Amino acid sequence: MTRRGRRLALIAAALAVVGAAASLALYALSDSIVFFYSPSEVAAKALAPGVRLRVGGLVKTGSVMKSSDERVAFVVTDGAHDLKVSYQGLLPDLFREGQGVVAEGVLAGSDQLHAETILAKHDERYMPREVVDALKKEGRWREGEDVAKP
Repeated sequence: MTRRGRRLALIAAALAVVGAAASLALYALSDSIVFFYSPSEVAAKALAPGVRLRVGGLVKTGSVMKSSDERVAFVVTDGAHDLKVSYQGLLPDLFREGQGVVAEGVLAGSDQLHAETILAKHDERYMPREVVDALKKEGRWREGEDVAKP
């Protein structure tokens, strides 16, 4: 084999190794690349307690319970499934029942999330796509209307 042939073989082998490493990394992260899960996806995946994730949905009306030490418990729903969320700290100014929210934290059980960060909607048109799709499947979505109203 000539010097040029060995060099091309070495370059091809290096590219194959880098490609294989990139493929393995992307495959390992493929389930974690989602920005957030809906409560229905959390229920369907049956994730183990201790998993860090983000959950998006609507704050269920009548579910917010505040205590004196800045602890808050509420339920995030997508219309099909509910997920209980507990949080300690100050809530965003835009946080309220019936509005969109994204909670980031650790899954404590199949239906309980201990949130470390709460993100509230940024304007009246914001709603996670998965929540909109779930509401449309249930027939509760009305285009152009406030879905927080029963």
